[in-house]
Amino acid sequence: MSLNQNLQNYLNTNNFTLDKYIISTFYKFLVLENYKELKIKFDKSLSKTNIKGTILLAKEGVNGTIAGSESDLKKFFIYIDKFSQFKDITPKFSSSNKNPFLRMKVRIKKEIVTIGIPEVSPSNLVGKYLNVEEWNEFLNESDSMIIDTRNNYEVSIGTFKNSINPKIKSFRDFPKWVQKNLIDKKISKKSKIGMFCTGGIRCEKSTSYLKQLGFENVFHLDGGILKYLENVKSDENEWKGECFVFDYRVSLNDSLEKGEYDMCYACRMPLSKENKKNKHFLKGQSCEYCYDQTTIKQKKRFNEREKQIKLLKVKNLKHLGPKD
Repeated sequence: MSLNQNLQNYLNTNNFTLDKYIISTFYKFLVLENYKELKIKFDKSLSKTNIKGTILLAKEGVNGTIAGSESDLKKFFIYIDKFSQFKDITPKFSSSNKNPFLRMKVRIKKEIVTIGIPEVSPSNLVGKYLNVEEWNEFLNESDSMIIDTRNNYEVSIGTFKNSINPKIKSFRDFPKWVQKNLIDKKISKKSKIGMFCTGGIRCEKSTSYLKQLGFENVFHLDGGILKYLENVKSDENEWKGECFVFDYRVSLNDSLEKGEYDMCYACRMPLSKENKKNKHFLKGQSCEYCYDQTTIKQKKRFNEREKQIKLLKVKNLKHLGPKD
């Protein structure tokens, strides 16, 4: 099914109104020899729209999170569908009352999701995909090991029951955790291991890594948490908490709508209403997790930024932040 057909299916099955923005995440691992040429073409096509977000291109594939109006996304997806190598991408969708992104960036990268091991190739070797029903069964099997491949601050606000939190700071740390907790402890290569992440890309790469290490029974949640929440029946939902996302929404609830969390600008930790009642919380400057971790110079910079944001709000303008 094409990207545009997937978009149309989403619109047909959701109460979408034209005043909302559609947010789409998509990725595909494949050998992409012409990725530098594609950047030029994507930039040109996107310049004709008001779509915002980020698309990463590398020799190993494409990874994008973008948002825009229905008409703009249709226009861009129709364009992408012309490229045969992208014909079977399955995107995830959600909506928002405002565009969660400030700019549109198409970037060239060494990896579309960084694990730091060039030999890992999901386009050649990957674990078995599990759909919602299969994943729920896997979660409840006594002999299965379920690993959350996301960063610790993401896991802190929500995860699946019975899952292991590796407590990593970034995905690049995942191989070290595997070495210490699976290899060094001589976990059987026949163990049933299931992994998950937000949209599927990290767990797909992590299963490729484990398969490369010789683990035989490796599985991952197809489409990640976002696709799971989109498709699971409410009375069969095994997800606990909210799902962290990398935009202004910070977290999504079971209905894929903005959750209750905000983000600390200083340390990027998600903050609940209770966290914001803590005496160390200063909006845009610090929270209970980082108040004693930043320098006086950093605190002054955060304070100045928060002042600028307040001034721009009065003028009904946006603070765009750094361009990188």
